Amino acid sequence: MIVNKKLIGTACAIGAAVCYGTNPLGALNLYAEGMNTPSVLFYRFGLAWLIIAAVMLFRRESLRVDRREFLTLSALGLLFIGSSLTLYLSFRLMPAGVASTILFTYPVMTAAIMALFFREKITLSTVSSIVLAMAGVLLLYWGDGTGALHLGGVILVLVSALTYALYIIVVDKSPLQMSSFKINFYVLLYCAVGMALFALLSGQPLMLPPTPTAWLWVSWLAIVPAIMALVMMVYAAKYIGSTPTAILGALEPTTAVLIGVLVFAEPFTLRLLLGILLVLASVSIVVLAKSRRPSAS
Repeated sequence: MIVNKKLIGTACAIGAAVCYGTNPLGALNLYAEGMNTPSVLFYRFGLAWLIIAAVMLFRRESLRVDRREFLTLSALGLLFIGSSLTLYLSFRLMPAGVASTILFTYPVMTAAIMALFFREKITLSTVSSIVLAMAGVLLLYWGDGTGALHLGGVILVLVSALTYALYIIVVDKSPLQMSSFKINFYVLLYCAVGMALFALLSGQPLMLPPTPTAWLWVSWLAIVPAIMALVMMVYAAKYIGSTPTAILGALEPTTAVLIGVLVFAEPFTLRLLLGILLVLASVSIVVLAKSRRPSAS
């Protein structure tokens, strides 16, 4: 059973990274349809919440939480609102692939926070995997061929990375004893309400998706980078820990680059190939290290 938990946790971390890396695919198509950022995120989270609510009803799972659980779930909801909103706003100021690449600073933030505040030991495999992943991400960025970056966009992505790192750590270290579906029922509810409030306060009215194609992309964002990514990330953080989960997130910018090549016909350069290979090498180190490390559970 120990081996199965490691395997499941690693597979979930990889799956969550790939799913979350598809955010630009839906967001950019919805922006092209004329939707504003609060509307995109409101319908993404609102539809995802409805789906999770239906799953909870089918499972006949109780929605009751105590005060401590409520506070933890509230923290998770606020952190994910911050991470999603700043990332999607950055898509307005810089290429989405570049933003997704810069977002990958969150594994370094995660490892640093875990070392400073939770005294987690920084192993050679962790350092090696971070170095390889960052080198690969830099190659993926340079392979984009863009000019100078918008400072505001960079700041937004760094805030998104920090709040996402904190989200993973809270999931890992929290005492929550409930299913991933129940956790995300409350997180997604917070996010949907938060986006509605942001739309009201920012003077950007919520807009209905204008076409069937737009509804299709909203559904994509709700199911793939919301429900699937969040559910798998909870299992990954619980089974293999926050730092390995964050490092395996190297597949996020790789996914964004591959979407650019395969969907938007962007050129596939040698730098992109080398970057992807370095990222895959970093992921392999994490997987091998987890498979060799004895578990206390």
